Amino acid sequence: MTYDDIPHLSAKIKPKQQKVELEMAIDTLNPNYCRSKGEQIALNVDGACTDESSTYSSKLMDKQTFCSSQSTSNTARYAAALYRQGELHLTPLHGILQLRPSFSYLDKADAKHREREAANDAGDSSQDEAEEDVKQITVRFSRPESEQARQRRVQSYEFLQKKHAEEPWVHLHYYGLRDSRSEHERQYLLCQGSSGVENTELVKSPSEYLMMLMPPSPEEEKDKPVAPSNVLSMAQLRTLPLADQIKILMKNVKVMPFANLMSLLGPSIDSVAVLRGIQKVAMLVQGNWVVKSDILYPKDSSSPHSGVPAEVLCRGRDFVMWKFTQSRWVVRKEVAAVTKLCTEDVKDFLEHMAVVRVNKGWEFILPSDGDFIKKHPDVVQRQHMLWTGIQAKLEKVYNLVKEGLPKKPDGQSGPAALLSGDQRVQAAKSKAQQNHALLERELQRRKEQMRASAVLPGVRIKEEPMSEGEDEEDQDAEEDEEPMDTSLGGGLHNRLANGLPSGRAAGGDSFNGHPLPGCASTPVARELRAFVEATFQRQFVLTLSELKRLFNLHLASLPPGHTLFSGISDRMLQDTVLAAGCKQILVPFPPQTAASPDEQKVFALWESGDMSDQHRQVLLEIFSKNYRVRRNMIQSRLTQECGEDLSKQEVDKVLKDCCVSYGGMWYLKGTVQS
Repeated sequence: MTYDDIPHLSAKIKPKQQKVELEMAIDTLNPNYCRSKGEQIALNVDGACTDESSTYSSKLMDKQTFCSSQSTSNTARYAAALYRQGELHLTPLHGILQLRPSFSYLDKADAKHREREAANDAGDSSQDEAEEDVKQITVRFSRPESEQARQRRVQSYEFLQKKHAEEPWVHLHYYGLRDSRSEHERQYLLCQGSSGVENTELVKSPSEYLMMLMPPSPEEEKDKPVAPSNVLSMAQLRTLPLADQIKILMKNVKVMPFANLMSLLGPSIDSVAVLRGIQKVAMLVQGNWVVKSDILYPKDSSSPHSGVPAEVLCRGRDFVMWKFTQSRWVVRKEVAAVTKLCTEDVKDFLEHMAVVRVNKGWEFILPSDGDFIKKHPDVVQRQHMLWTGIQAKLEKVYNLVKEGLPKKPDGQSGPAALLSGDQRVQAAKSKAQQNHALLERELQRRKEQMRASAVLPGVRIKEEPMSEGEDEEDQDAEEDEEPMDTSLGGGLHNRLANGLPSGRAAGGDSFNGHPLPGCASTPVARELRAFVEATFQRQFVLTLSELKRLFNLHLASLPPGHTLFSGISDRMLQDTVLAAGCKQILVPFPPQTAASPDEQKVFALWESGDMSDQHRQVLLEIFSKNYRVRRNMIQSRLTQECGEDLSKQEVDKVLKDCCVSYGGMWYLKGTVQS
């Protein structure tokens, strides 16, 4: 039934600023109208009695209310068009409203039903009472309403609904499509100009005219997402930058061989650019690329299962990825026991990159890609360096050695005990008795050391092994008997850095007859020296373990084929640190410490050239005799050595540079074991 079929019906309207409510009569005499339903609805809404407040005074549902809603917020791109005699007339629109049926009468029916039930309950209870009890009434006077309370009341939803209901209806009359009044109003949609030539704005090219007609909307461009968050077509994907394409593909697929990624990106894409981009969003596992954990679990997010923060989830997923770099099989219970995460989170990690096998565990989802490993050894080596750094972090966080997982090589399986000087000598003697040849070399070395001490007191002699076959034996001897600090007594400024005069330690040409690693002319030595100096300028105190981790991260950031990929040993790294003006601090770790041997080797920048060098050297002297120190002891020692005018800001700076606070005590960075 259309409006043209009922031209005699009238309507009422409530005009609002941005909302229109239209009440339209219903033809109850139409054969399509169900009279029984209309009576039932009117009875439910108004009840049996009728008065002025009734919604349906005729005891029939004889009207329907339509409420407007905005169909779009931006109407500048829309116009009303009228085509007549070969001309297209456009009229701009300033607002578009959509009318939808309102079912507020159902709310009234529910309210009536609740009122009737309440009245029935009250009537039943009153019959049981013989006489109503006398109740005391307390009269209260309302306080004057403040301005803030009045503004809150005016802006409340209840007040606005009340004002809307009190708005009077404006009666309207409907005119049909072919009525003369409708035809008169339709004339306003036609342009009144005699000819289009007079309008100079339309004398433009078709493209310029279309740009005028449909200008780009800055709001829509601003609201348009940079990249779809879920599924998108390959045509849409290839319109994005290469980095976004790789990130979206890896985030959705999670595990992919490099050949499949290249086929999805297209044959015209440079493989070198793809290799550079994939390493930013994925890690190499068995020759295949697995999306990084921080891509799936961004910062400030949490687990939907347990509410665990994203940092813990990334650490647990990295552990699963690292396990797959060691073996093709992973057992879920072992992962849950180490990471302490719930079963659902661990299952999500495994489903990203593995498939379950009955009575076997979880197997990596793809076979090992040997072709990629052979074609790109530089990328494989960089990824290996990254995994080495991640492994060191996981071993420290999850205590993997105690969990029975892969242990470190012999000689590094447990923390080194704190030995006195006599114990070190006895251990060296027993070692020498077991190996006569080692004893002879050690004796020769001591004689040379004594002769050098006569010429330059306080020098510690270090020699490289005589041959490659003697590396392991000499290294064991050095671990068993570390050289003691033979510097002469006296004030702090008379002490030697690393057993050498400060001038020679920082820029000397040789070290016991051998070229210093930092002063050598080879490109590898220069690059390594530059890394060490830059690192200790940022962090004044580092353990060997932390320095190796930072060096592995530095290697991962270098381009393939860099000179540092030629191989850097731990001994060469330590010698470069000592030659760069740093000093090893012999921190007296407690006997029950859980620190590894690399974590017990602490190096500090002795002279940086700033005003805090003297304060830092005093602090390092304190920690060479104490594992942990209270602040008042540090304050008093600094005041004693540097004078009474030492400010609190200077003390805070040197503590921030070199120490960390834990449990009210101060430790050198990297030495505290939580």
